[in-house]
Amino acid sequence: MKATGVSVSLGGRTVVSSVDLHVSPGEVVALVGPNGAGKSSLLAAVSGDLPSSGEVMVDERPLDSYKPIELARLRAVLPQKAALSFPFTVGEVVRMGRAPWSGRPEAAEDEDAVAEAMELTETTGFAARPFPALSGGEQARVALARVLAQRTPLLLLDEPTAALDLRHQELVLSVTRARAASGTAVIVVLHDLSLAAAYADRACVLAAGRVRSEGPPSSVFTPELLSEVYQHDVEVLPHPRTGTPLVVPRRP
Repeated sequence: MKATGVSVSLGGRTVVSSVDLHVSPGEVVALVGPNGAGKSSLLAAVSGDLPSSGEVMVDERPLDSYKPIELARLRAVLPQKAALSFPFTVGEVVRMGRAPWSGRPEAAEDEDAVAEAMELTETTGFAARPFPALSGGEQARVALARVLAQRTPLLLLDEPTAALDLRHQELVLSVTRARAASGTAVIVVLHDLSLAAAYADRACVLAAGRVRSEGPPSSVFTPELLSEVYQHDVEVLPHPRTGTPLVVPRRP
């Protein structure tokens, strides 16, 4: 996926301004930045779910040239919140991820895809429970399982760790990293900069709808840039075992 000069306006205000973004198969790109930086709007624009200007190419074709069903076979999108109007069971929700493949040869993979996705997200144990009866963190993992079951070559994930405890944050990003290792291209919105540094190949730092820096987290996560972007003094320390950046607020 390659986006060039993408801009998004909401309510008469520009929230994403002339952003270039790309991701290759096997790569994890993290979108980071403060609240209101334009991360979710940019992700929605490159997924085709939000009107934008500029050009977005998916599999070397313009995004707007695809029919919705074709696009659903190329990219899977995890929104910030999963809202369902009916009390579907967990198993039914995950199976929804297979809908784009109905009537095609790939439908033969439905059972395996659903079972694998639920195992990876540790949701198999409550497959029969109604989705609305789950905790926020459990719902987030089920929503991710639905996206994984879709088995697309591009994953677009908006804050997949926001409602999760420490163990499941690591689980979700480990699964994401493993999908990338199998050839999937991943763009993920994250607020935890240390998680982004640990799991992303590249980070795109956004502020006020513009890209402030882009590259490996070890290069772009500097105290000077992050302190300016987040308007709060931070320290960037090397992880004692891996050496990846740990970003912490500077406190008295």
